[in-house]
Amino acid sequence: MKIGVVGLPNVGKSTLFNAITEAGAESANYPFCTIEPNVGVVDVPDPRLEVLGKMYNTQKITPASIEFVDIAGLVAGASHGEGLGNKFLSHIREVDAIVHVVRCFENEKIIHVSGSVDPLRDIEVINLELALADLEQVSKKLERDQKLIKTGDKTLIASVELMQKIKAALENNLPARSVDVAEEEEPIMKNLQLLTAKPVIYVANIGENDIGKENDFVKQVQQFANKDHAKCISLCAKIEEEIVSLPKEEREFYKQELGISQSGLEKLVVASYDLLGLMSYLTAGEKEVRAWTIKKGTKAPQAAGKIHTDFEKGFIKAEVVSYSDLVEAGSFVKAKEKGKVRMEGKDYVVNDGDVILFRFNV
Repeated sequence: MKIGVVGLPNVGKSTLFNAITEAGAESANYPFCTIEPNVGVVDVPDPRLEVLGKMYNTQKITPASIEFVDIAGLVAGASHGEGLGNKFLSHIREVDAIVHVVRCFENEKIIHVSGSVDPLRDIEVINLELALADLEQVSKKLERDQKLIKTGDKTLIASVELMQKIKAALENNLPARSVDVAEEEEPIMKNLQLLTAKPVIYVANIGENDIGKENDFVKQVQQFANKDHAKCISLCAKIEEEIVSLPKEEREFYKQELGISQSGLEKLVVASYDLLGLMSYLTAGEKEVRAWTIKKGTKAPQAAGKIHTDFEKGFIKAEVVSYSDLVEAGSFVKAKEKGKVRMEGKDYVVNDGDVILFRFNV
């Protein structure tokens, strides 16, 4: 799963990306510093893995992960090619969700492309460009499909109806994700890869002196996100970058000094995982304790297929125990003795934190 990090130039995107991935993406005080997208894979924080690792005395712990893509700063006119906009918009089409970084700090030394800090204006600039790009795409497809229907191709009726709904929403300053999509329209919607159909997390990037304080800019972003049915978190990208630059044993001490219980990055990664409708089931043994990423609502055979396609094809049953029951029992054997381990079949819907042993035919 890919998360695209977007925003205007000089809002702290690349600084945040550096902190998220420790990848050292170039960060500079001028527009279009990032032209080709930087990519980094980030572990999803999950304290359950350490607990199971000690229980099983495991050799290896493998957490779930998410891929973050640092996309260059967009500017007004991007949908018409301004500032390499067409190229950058194509990068956004390839991601599953968007992290929209918004500048919520004053700093005369860091240039703002519009000359002043105004989070709502900045959000509108980005959202307008995404909407205009979508509107152009939908309008062209609607016109093409309507012509084909006139030739007698009735298979496009559902497509025309969906395009009309999306076009109306976009023209009323609503994103494509606000449109009610019928089950038969879902494949059409998915193939469009519309920019405004992607789920969004707004990240209010605050200054170092604003940590633990109320910030009017952040309040504005939070209120906008609520109206947009999106998530919003606030963090200081500069501080987060400083935290990950420290040796791991010093990071907790530094966070305590700053009065931070959970880093902004941990909040962002967890929120991104949840935004995509993802969860983890666990496998545990002496060789490895591992979190496997699946969509919420996934059934046992498909969950098994995440490990290996043969597991799904030859699925017989799954031995399942909840993480909390396993920890309380102290071992898989004791959990079994207490009747906490269940035998589940092909229709079982996997829950977050299930610890599973799959049985299958090769």
